[in-house]
Amino acid sequence: MTALSPQSLAKSLKPESFKGSWRYSSVSLLVCLSVLGGCSAVGPDYVKPTLVTPNQWKTEPGWRQAIPMDRAIKGRWWEVFGDADLNRLEYQTLTSNNNLALAQARLDQARAQTASANSSLLPRLGMTAGSTRSRNSADRPISQQGQVWSGPVQQSDFNAALNVSYELDLAGRVRRQIEGAKATEQQIASDFENTKLILTAQLAVSYFSLRELDTEISLVREILGSQKSALNFVSSRYELGASSQLDVEQQRALMSGTESQLQNLVDQRSKFEHAIATLTGVAASNFSIAESAKLPTPPQVPLVQPAQLLERRPDIASSERAVAAANAQIGVAKAAYFPTLNLGEVYGSDANNRNLLFSTPALLWSVGLSATQTLYDAGRTEAGVNAAKAANTQAVAAYKQTVLNAFEEVENSLSTQKSLLDASKSLSVAVKSSKNAWSLSQARYEAGASNQLEFLLAQQTHLGYARQEVQNKGQQLLNTVLLVKALGGGWNSENVDNKNQ
Repeated sequence: MTALSPQSLAKSLKPESFKGSWRYSSVSLLVCLSVLGGCSAVGPDYVKPTLVTPNQWKTEPGWRQAIPMDRAIKGRWWEVFGDADLNRLEYQTLTSNNNLALAQARLDQARAQTASANSSLLPRLGMTAGSTRSRNSADRPISQQGQVWSGPVQQSDFNAALNVSYELDLAGRVRRQIEGAKATEQQIASDFENTKLILTAQLAVSYFSLRELDTEISLVREILGSQKSALNFVSSRYELGASSQLDVEQQRALMSGTESQLQNLVDQRSKFEHAIATLTGVAASNFSIAESAKLPTPPQVPLVQPAQLLERRPDIASSERAVAAANAQIGVAKAAYFPTLNLGEVYGSDANNRNLLFSTPALLWSVGLSATQTLYDAGRTEAGVNAAKAANTQAVAAYKQTVLNAFEEVENSLSTQKSLLDASKSLSVAVKSSKNAWSLSQARYEAGASNQLEFLLAQQTHLGYARQEVQNKGQQLLNTVLLVKALGGGWNSENVDNKNQ
């Protein structure tokens, strides 16, 4: 660090070397800039932590094929599902959700704090003015031997002054504080984007869960209608003496069990409806969604390379900016080892008559440079530096763990999606076969070629497979949402300037 010597600094500040207070001020400013220009901020400059990323995803080759960037998911990622109701609810969430409003307020606060930190680089300018009228006592003590007071003295004092103060950032404490404030602002901006991603994903999960239940409810109602028809048929046979009371009770028990399942599904649906209401900022009592038994086809999600994931997930960007902020705090802590220099200037006027306040004889000025250096603090500064270093180590570890968690989430979603697709093929065959078996068993029962137990078993089997198929389709949609979320949604690190400035 290059600095002016005490001798040259004292020589440059001699009043007789200037002609006028404003020239004195100009040279003082030059001294300030000279000091600042020759200094570098203490503490380590930020270097982004290095990470080892996999070359490809651990999935079947089809997922690893390159996909043109014009197919990449954009900001409104939920639009890839092509559901107008979902799009409307997502927009309502972004405009009315209270958690998102809270995140926005935090971001606004961080921006204000950055602006406050930036102001420390500039001088502080103030103004004082006042007037007093005073009277001295006639019986006041004599201050000099032989001096005799003539009586009380009444006088006025009018003053006005312009004050300028500035901290010379020799060790770079202020610059490191600004660096940390900017990194923190960028961290909170990433947190805001992550909050948006989490909330929109939660809404999509709740919405598709509700639609899956709508489809399942519609299916159960359809099967329940068939079971009621079967009960009427069995009851008619019983009245004709062609079947027993046991057949009637068994069919009635099956139908009642299906009705119970239907009530449970309706109750589950209401809970997801209430969750959507809360996410969209509406009281659950004033919110409802009409039933729809249409499940959209899960879209093909365009993958990114593992290394690109670091730029697409806002939580990773937030963790990385936390490392930058913690690194800057090391410099702030180390700056306590160095003296603090403050430059102060006063320009004003002081007179006993208001008409003479700004006359030339009444003008006054002063310029001063003060330094403060801690000589002994019982290890407090060293402890502060060690604490800042430890906090930086924690931030680096948290950043690396966030990246590992991101890779895990993507791999889990890809693996689950593959399993669900394989299961859907088997379930499609099972549903078709069980439906045929139900029709055949019903025909056999009506013809008297089989007993009712075979018929009941065929009904239950078909209902079970049909519900599993609907649940599988719903799980595919939910897993697609989770995969999009794991890939960062439509966010990109370019949205947050995370360059060290």
